[in-house]
Amino acid sequence: MTEAELLQVIEQAVTEGVTELDLSGNELTALPPEIGQLVNLRSLHLSYNQLSTLPTEIGQLVNLQTLHLRDNQLSTLPSEIRQLPNLKKLDLRSNPVPIPPEILGAKDLSKDPGDVNEILDFYFRVQDPNETEPFYEAKLLIVGEGGAGKTSLAKKIEDETYELQADEESTQGIDVIQWNFTQPNGKDFRVNIWDFGGQEIYHQTHQFFLTERSLYALVADTRKENTDFYWWLKVVELLSDNSPVLIVKNEKQDRQCEVNDRQLRGEFTNLEKVLATNLATNRGLAEIKQAIQDYISRLPHVGTPLPKLWVRVRAALENDSRNYISFYEYENLCRVNNLTDRKDMLRLSRYLHDLGVCLHFQDDSTLKHYVILKPEWGTTAVYKVLDNQTVKKNLGCFTKNDLADIWKDSKYADMRDELLQLMMRFKLCYPIPNRPGNYIAPQLLNINQPDYNWDGTNNLILRYKYEFMPKGILTRFIVETHPWIEQQKLVWRSGVVLNKDETRAEIIEHYNQKEIKVRVAGHRKKELLTVVTHELEKIHKSFERLQYQTLVPCNCNSCAGSLEPYSYPLENLYKRLKAGRYRIECENSYEMVDVRRLIDDVNLPTEQELKPRTAPLQQELSKARDQSFQNQTTMNYHDFQILVTGDRKIRASSEQGDEWGELRLEMNRIKLTLKLIEQRQTDTDLLKALGSELYQALFPTKIHGRLQAAIAKS
Repeated sequence: MTEAELLQVIEQAVTEGVTELDLSGNELTALPPEIGQLVNLRSLHLSYNQLSTLPTEIGQLVNLQTLHLRDNQLSTLPSEIRQLPNLKKLDLRSNPVPIPPEILGAKDLSKDPGDVNEILDFYFRVQDPNETEPFYEAKLLIVGEGGAGKTSLAKKIEDETYELQADEESTQGIDVIQWNFTQPNGKDFRVNIWDFGGQEIYHQTHQFFLTERSLYALVADTRKENTDFYWWLKVVELLSDNSPVLIVKNEKQDRQCEVNDRQLRGEFTNLEKVLATNLATNRGLAEIKQAIQDYISRLPHVGTPLPKLWVRVRAALENDSRNYISFYEYENLCRVNNLTDRKDMLRLSRYLHDLGVCLHFQDDSTLKHYVILKPEWGTTAVYKVLDNQTVKKNLGCFTKNDLADIWKDSKYADMRDELLQLMMRFKLCYPIPNRPGNYIAPQLLNINQPDYNWDGTNNLILRYKYEFMPKGILTRFIVETHPWIEQQKLVWRSGVVLNKDETRAEIIEHYNQKEIKVRVAGHRKKELLTVVTHELEKIHKSFERLQYQTLVPCNCNSCAGSLEPYSYPLENLYKRLKAGRYRIECENSYEMVDVRRLIDDVNLPTEQELKPRTAPLQQELSKARDQSFQNQTTMNYHDFQILVTGDRKIRASSEQGDEWGELRLEMNRIKLTLKLIEQRQTDTDLLKALGSELYQALFPTKIHGRLQAAIAKS
């Protein structure tokens, strides 16, 4: 759209007094001052243009409620934008504005953007260079097969003089190493090197740690020639939103191998370089380190100005030698460093969580009370269970007594309940219903399918065919649907049989065929199939760029009831519906069948029903699952009494004796809470929160339980 055309549109809109104007996708590079004349506008759509600035006259749109600016080139905002009194929605996603994406809003663009006040408050706060500091920190994730030399590379990057060990121990889980270098601008850059264990069991947990805004190094052992470059590059592409990748050929004993990097680059646009090294002699190491510095310093978040208070708190967390702290300790640490707004504290912990600096699961009822300062502490604890020989021998079954033995080390002993919750959070295990204290890690289940009978007549059949199939889809599905596993026995590593109201569903993963096959039999076939597809779709959506087909079985006379019916891609059926072509030919029988009936037979939504149906049966599963997981988080604790005296002394009394200490918490806030408790204007959660704060003043490493506290004042 030319400038003249744009002015004409604005003039017409002013004359007509329009309340909504859509100028999206018009290749606009600037807006004229006349835009300010549209005082009746409530919605202005400017997404998918090339705008680099907004005119100050934008502040004259006093009735504006929604402003869409997604996918432009905006790096600055005029201060007048804060003069819009009715602005409720501001979408700035996919713009180079110096605002963390966590504040801008969900990456899923179909969801609403972030809170408009948070967005503008953050932007204008970081405009003062005296109040901000550029953030120079990022993750380097080293992946590859077991024994490829990932740990050797990580240690050589940190220290070039490191002597390789002939029997270098394979990484158990994840190791994190710090490496600092000085940038050309003189600023220090901190790299958090994540060295991943290469064993098969770890591959299924990659989704939780392979993050975007990171640089990846794929290490290949040229002697073994066992690296599946396509598989690893697909994993990174899928899980990291196309983060940049370097391939490092570890040419042990100078044995070289050819990598068809031209072909790989043709398919993977995020593959930046293929580099070779002999780590024993340091040949090629300098080039690798330089490439890492070059690419990691170009990551989108690097150099983003952050409030100095955030950077100060980040440094304080870094200097804390503990593996984890309670959220109350985190709050106090923030206050000590002059970060007093609780919303800001949560924004910062969320930002650091997404960068992989620490872990804080704000929406988990158990884990939200802790900030894990050393993520490798938590991941190593989790992998200790999956690597445990007893657990493996028991085909993934373990008890709380097993965990007490596995996590007997003092650094885990006080956090066993939270670490178990972390495993369940990562969908790595589930509690066995009606067997309190017993759990199963499905990736360690028996590989063999058990014997059972199946009535193959009149089944509903559905297949999912994947272009690339990440590991862990089926084991996560098992965790999500575990309350309905038939007799809690018909489950194995690649399959499960669910049973609900005399209706059965068999879900089997054929990994080598990149396929999941579902068949359902019984009275409530459609309803149970809806639950199965809903749970699988939830898992699918958690992967970036996952490409797959949903294959709907034919219902013609020849295919109906067949174990191998002809199948139609669901996407093709939707296209036919949209074009008004309501019949399609079966490729086996050449009968014409009704497209709408094909879709309806498997209870999938039609094209018009973009929101999936929430069936009563789905609600039943969600309730059963929530109850199953919630029943596991009850923590044992001794009753105790807390006494706070006027001279800032604190005493905790229990059957184990008394402890005295000096109170180092804010007295005014404690007095206010006590007053609310006295006036019965509070609930047990507030009482527990206060009890937690007071108790940790005496026992800072032991506070991790449900408290039943009687609070007295003197």
